[in-house]
Amino acid sequence: MRESERVVVSGIVGLMLVLWLGFLVHRSSGFAGSLTGGMLAVSGAALMLVPLAYSAVKRVRALRVVVTRRSSMRTLLGVHIYAGLAGAILALLHTGHKFESTLGIVLTATMLIVVLSGYVGRYLLGFIAEGTRAKQAQLATLWAQYDRLAGAATNEGVASDAASRAVPLVESMADLEHAIRGEERIRSFFALWLKWHVLVSSGFYVLLGLHVWAALEFGLRWFR
Repeated sequence: MRESERVVVSGIVGLMLVLWLGFLVHRSSGFAGSLTGGMLAVSGAALMLVPLAYSAVKRVRALRVVVTRRSSMRTLLGVHIYAGLAGAILALLHTGHKFESTLGIVLTATMLIVVLSGYVGRYLLGFIAEGTRAKQAQLATLWAQYDRLAGAATNEGVASDAASRAVPLVESMADLEHAIRGEERIRSFFALWLKWHVLVSSGFYVLLGLHVWAALEFGLRWFR
């Protein structure tokens, strides 16, 4: 996982959260139903449908075989991530920070949960995994040092010195093992993120469909 990718995506997620919190200082009652607001809504909804393609390719083997001949799954995942984020940002702009209808509020909340759960699974857990691997490598180095000291302790002339050097080494090893166990518990806790992400995403698309239906059913304001 490239650090630059993590920084860029983190910045976009941060921008999305700032835009969402904009309702604290700005609200436009008519923007969502305006021509501009409608164009943002259509563009955002179209972009948020793109991630479905990645999910289909990932889970349908025959489709995956065909698609990956031309594009890697990593590339498709990148499209999945950036299209979803861009769609979410356009959707937030479309709202004009007017959160009054129950459907609109639930849809926006679900969208934010989908984005954040995907972000946690893709980047935060990856960051924790990298940290765990680094600690495991450091622990292996300390174990090698400890084995050398244990071997030297068999020599009576250096036994006392080896024992004194082994004490801080053992303490460092214990601290690292404790940290690794803690990170593994965190990873186990978040291991369900994918199921949670898929479940909430499914609910989001149902709500999105209802929102589109409601917009068409009750008329588009700029055609009045």
